[in-house]
Amino acid sequence: MKEKTKKTSRIARVVALDRSSELFPMQVQTAVSDRKFWRWGDDNLFPEALALMSRRSTTHRRIINDKADYISGKGVTFDPESTTLARITERANGLGESLRQVLNKLAFDKALFGNAFLEIVTDPGHTFLSFFHQDASKCRVARDDRHVLLHHNWSAFTATDMKSLPLWPLFEKAPDGTLRSMIHYKDYEPMYEHYGVPPYIAGMNVSAIAYKTDQWNISRLDNSFQLSGVMILDGTVDSEQEAAEIVRKAEKKFAGKPGQVMFMIREGDGNEKSRFVPIDSSNEGDWKELHDQATSDIVVAHSWFRALSGLDYSAGFNSERILHEYEVALNTVILGEQAELLEPIRRIIRQITGCDASSLQIVNHPPTKAKPLYMKVWEARKADGLDYDPADENQQLFLAQITKYQMRNID
Repeated sequence: MKEKTKKTSRIARVVALDRSSELFPMQVQTAVSDRKFWRWGDDNLFPEALALMSRRSTTHRRIINDKADYISGKGVTFDPESTTLARITERANGLGESLRQVLNKLAFDKALFGNAFLEIVTDPGHTFLSFFHQDASKCRVARDDRHVLLHHNWSAFTATDMKSLPLWPLFEKAPDGTLRSMIHYKDYEPMYEHYGVPPYIAGMNVSAIAYKTDQWNISRLDNSFQLSGVMILDGTVDSEQEAAEIVRKAEKKFAGKPGQVMFMIREGDGNEKSRFVPIDSSNEGDWKELHDQATSDIVVAHSWFRALSGLDYSAGFNSERILHEYEVALNTVILGEQAELLEPIRRIIRQITGCDASSLQIVNHPPTKAKPLYMKVWEARKADGLDYDPADENQQLFLAQITKYQMRNID
């Protein structure tokens, strides 16, 4: 299918490539050596460590999820007369993903790793364009700083399984005749040239503290809230089998979870019996304060906000505070991240299809509504202290009508 845009005479169409059966979408193999890549961390497995930590710390993971959702927004708007933008927005690739879904994955990777990778696929005639998200944990920057290397498991690296993509604006031809390139998004950090650093880098230790305090509570549950202590066993037993049986029975009765009780065998004079010496600890308050402090520090390290992290709901649902913090987050974090993600995509769409993509924008909606939908526009403007005109026909619309129109455009 072909179309002619109103602002250019170049022919452009969007084709969704079905590549779901491939291990990697990229098919190009270059002469880049298996040793010619920049390590991501001392052992080249820093992304794996970040991913593992995000799965263990509840607050840390919640912030990453929420940031990705807020940055990718509620959808994408564009010039309704541009069928090219409509096709890319509705179906960005052969996996059936919309542009919003691709942006959500990019935002998630960037919030988690400080890096994100977007693959571009076209052909020499620029007759189609597709966008694919690539898992950042599978990507490494080549030593020539002109390619991105992909491998499904860097802890068991083999050169035969390695794939390569050129960094945008370079394109290289694949065996199937397509041209491919990769955009590397990365958060700036002094002294780090090849990879970005996640914004919460200063909060990694407190994320670990929050995880460990959670584990401490889990251990107490597993231990049936029994006291930890020392089990002193009489060493004067007839055989090792008898000693092992004593330990087994003691663990079953006292330990609850192995590791909660320390066993000590001592030589006695025959009059001493085995006994359990509990260790009474009254530091629960210290642990709770430590956990609460670690949680607060995680939010600060992410440059995020407590109300948007679901941390203050126990004190009551304060919609005004949520809206206020959302406005601050929108102007300090969200809009900047959205611009960084969309700017190269707009340029690529214009370069490949000839279509003006400046109208491509992410739709932002606050997490809660402060005004009832039955209010009219002029009433809402009056409540916000803005100029209003009750006689203006446009301001006679109800907020429900505007919301319905916006959601229809998103859908």
